[in-house]
Amino acid sequence: MTLRRTLYALGALALFAGGGVAWWLVSPLFLTKTVREGFPLGAEAILPGGMGRQEAEAMMAGLSKLRLEMREPMPASSDQPRRLRAGAFRDGDAFHKGSGQALLYRLPDGSHLLRLENLNVTNGPALHVYFVRHADPQKRADVTGDGFVDLGRLKGNIGEQNYPLPPGAGPAAYGSVVIFCRPFQVIFSVASLKDAR
Repeated sequence: MTLRRTLYALGALALFAGGGVAWWLVSPLFLTKTVREGFPLGAEAILPGGMGRQEAEAMMAGLSKLRLEMREPMPASSDQPRRLRAGAFRDGDAFHKGSGQALLYRLPDGSHLLRLENLNVTNGPALHVYFVRHADPQKRADVTGDGFVDLGRLKGNIGEQNYPLPPGAGPAAYGSVVIFCRPFQVIFSVASLKDAR
């Protein structure tokens, strides 16, 4: 009788552990996480005293209809972020879908930032953002063979997100951004980067 109880207990424990692993692997396919990070250097609007948001929006709508002409070119400013490269996400395959933009910026302090905008990617377990040397990876070897920088876990499969590039990860040496599933070594989505105009 004790052997039977021990076997039942071990079976229940294995079933519980297997269920937990199965949930971790499969549940992301049914769950989504939306992240809406602002651009780190974005200016926040300051409303004049006593003016509400609706009044300010109405005033801005009226001003936008005015035809103002400016003949002086705007001076180049080194205290503003500069977009260096950009690319649109494509599907990894028929099951792993992705859309949105990958934008690479040089910040005023000389560092680099990868921003994902309008991202919508099939969710999965342990998705990471890879900065990859290959310009248009089609398979795992294209991602891991040529060299990549792991920018960290994907914060959410929907929305806008920022990922600082580590020092030494020169943007010119890398050709794409990949959303990659580490446990299964699968490409979920790829954005091939082109120089910004």
